Amino acid sequence: MMSQNRQEDKDRERARNDYMINLKAELEIRELHEKIDHLIIRKEQELIEVQRDQVEKLHDLLKRMEKIEAAFKNK
Repeated sequence: MMSQNRQEDKDRERARNDYMINLKAELEIRELHEKIDHLIIRKEQELIEVQRDQVEKLHDLLKRMEKIEAAFKNK
């Protein structure tokens, strides 16, 4: 009977430890997800900035080409 009680105590302690380890792992995974989400948002913002810059440069090139085209037509 005492041996059985000791085994039950060990089993409960093992189950409690397993629960705490799983809980800690879940919290760490959530934290990693938050970090990854933050990185994705930051990279998307950087990409949008690069794309805006590219569009602006393309717009400037288009204006230059139109001026050159107009100059050739006037000759």
